[in-house]
This record gives sequence, structure tokens and C-alpha cells, in this order.
Amino acid sequence: MNIEHVKKDGVDIAVISSDEKVIVDIQSALDLAMTVKYETGATKIIVDKTAVCEDFFVLSTGIAGEILQKFINYHVKLAIYGDYSNYTSKPLKDFIYESNNGNNFFFVATKEEAIQKLINAQSK
Repeated sequence: MNIEHVKKDGVDIAVISSDEKVIVDIQSALDLAMTVKYETGATKIIVDKTAVCEDFFVLSTGIAGEILQKFINYHVKLAIYGDYSNYTSKPLKDFIYESNNGNNFFFVATKEEAIQKLINAQSK
């Protein structure tokens, strides 16, 4: 796993790249958030969709909801970038839509979009 620390418009963002899955369950997501915070001080994280397990995108597993709730509790904001066009689940599409209209989690196509979303996300 590689952590790239980006500071843009005064906002610290960690961009995660990895050949392996870095988010596979709740504990791995928390470990990621704490590692990023310790190493960079950033609480805004960008992850390539390929580094997230597919079960995250199957809402009935509960993984996405639990991870997002933990991140809210720890004041961590997350943007996952990649191609979501192959998903047909209406609940997942609704979840992505609602997340993108919120302030904590974003599902976007590109890393640049993810950076901009996290810059614009208000800190709370």
C-alpha cells in the first residue's frame, strides 16, 4: 500500500494506491483510517475502487454501512473513485446518489474528482 499525501487549498488528503485490497472488512477500513491519520495527519482519504472488496458494494452484507458509520464516528471522510457503470442494484445506486449529495462519502469516476469533493466537504 502506498499513501500519497496531497495538500491542496489548505486541505490534507491521503490518496491510497495498492495492488491488493485495502478495505475488505470493517477492521481493515479502521486500520487504514488510523494508519493514514498517524502517517499524514489527514482525515480525508481517497481510495481506488479496485482496492475495495466487492462485498462493500453489495449492501445486504452491511459492510458499507458499518464502515461509513465508523468513519463518521472518527470524523474521517472517504472518496472512492472508479467505474460504477456495471452495478445494476437500485439500492446501491440510491446509496451512491445519497452519499454524493452528503458531506462525508463520495463515489466518483476520477481521482481528480475525489480530490475536489473532499476539498469542498465541510469539516465537522
